[in-house]
Amino acid sequence: MQFESVQHHEHQGSLRILLTLMTVVFAGFLIIGIALPVLPRYVHSTLGFGNFTVGLVTGFQFAASLASRFVAGRYADAQGGKKAILRGLFMAVVGGGFYLLSLWFQHLPLMSITLILTGRAIIGGAESFIITGGMTLGLALAGEKQAGRVIAWVGTAMFAAFALGAPLGTFVYSRAGFLSIAVATITLPFAAIATVSVLKDHVDPFASQGRIGETLKSVWLPGLGAALNGVGYAALLSFSVLLYAQKGWGMGWLPVSAFAVALIVARLTGGTLIDRLGSFRVGVGFSAITTVGQGLMWMAPSPWLAAWGSALTGAGWAMVYPAFGAEAVRRVGMSNKGMAMATYSAFPDFAIGLASPLLGLAAPAGAIGSVYLWSMTVALFAIPVAAVSRRR
Repeated sequence: MQFESVQHHEHQGSLRILLTLMTVVFAGFLIIGIALPVLPRYVHSTLGFGNFTVGLVTGFQFAASLASRFVAGRYADAQGGKKAILRGLFMAVVGGGFYLLSLWFQHLPLMSITLILTGRAIIGGAESFIITGGMTLGLALAGEKQAGRVIAWVGTAMFAAFALGAPLGTFVYSRAGFLSIAVATITLPFAAIATVSVLKDHVDPFASQGRIGETLKSVWLPGLGAALNGVGYAALLSFSVLLYAQKGWGMGWLPVSAFAVALIVARLTGGTLIDRLGSFRVGVGFSAITTVGQGLMWMAPSPWLAAWGSALTGAGWAMVYPAFGAEAVRRVGMSNKGMAMATYSAFPDFAIGLASPLLGLAAPAGAIGSVYLWSMTVALFAIPVAAVSRRR
């Protein structure tokens, strides 16, 4: 009985810390969420750029995340997750400064877009440090047996920020323009900094400096599965707002919010599926759901049916990412959990960063919906990847 009481106390303590960690990640990613539905409209309508540049602006942040993942992983393993989170939050403040500076050059669109891209790059690096630090600290606390839950729950906080950020960003942008987004990006990180200060850092004394080559060899297959699903994610983030505008549906925030809400519900209700059923089954099932969601967005005749497609995409990504991520951590080992998650996350980052502008090029003028035919086809290939992953 005493042993059970100690276990219960440890579980409650772990849960409190994990919830606090989720709050920190939520505050950090609200910075990104408020800009998601705004930047495509601002770049397209105010600065006058086309679909390729819209996709480039969205993808640039993910490309920067890709470039900084390995640095963030090494830093989190060596210095601890808390310090990694703090570094990311201060980077976000700097990125918001570039957003603010770009407003001075609205009359020079090329200069303005260059400054926005610079800000996106810095915020992409901030994203790497915040999420890698959060995952590292959570995994250190919960251990490998709960890796699926940690990855799912911490990721849930990220997408909760997207769900709230989409309508919030749309609201403030409609009343105060891009200036409000820039100011919010500068000021919001300080709330997260205040929250993270209550957490105790955890540095694994057995952490080793894993080599990128060896880690890549271990995680490339689950990383590929996440990357293929990530193309659907890229299509939704980059072009759903423009799809709704082109169709004359209004409510440009709806698909992003539907995606994020469905993701949160899926992770809260199915967060333990990976630890109970295994990565393979979850990876196959939810890759299929992502594919169906993208197909629905391609064919949808109404905003509500397209929103259902967005929701299915969110539910699919909700479980696919932690399913393949838990497999990546298992293959590398807990002593290099930061590097494992950083290297694994680089695969969907690369796919999203590359897919966003390429999908923009693939879409004929006036036919944004065709983007989702391409993303549906790519996502379908994640199913055989999951099957191969089971045999390795």
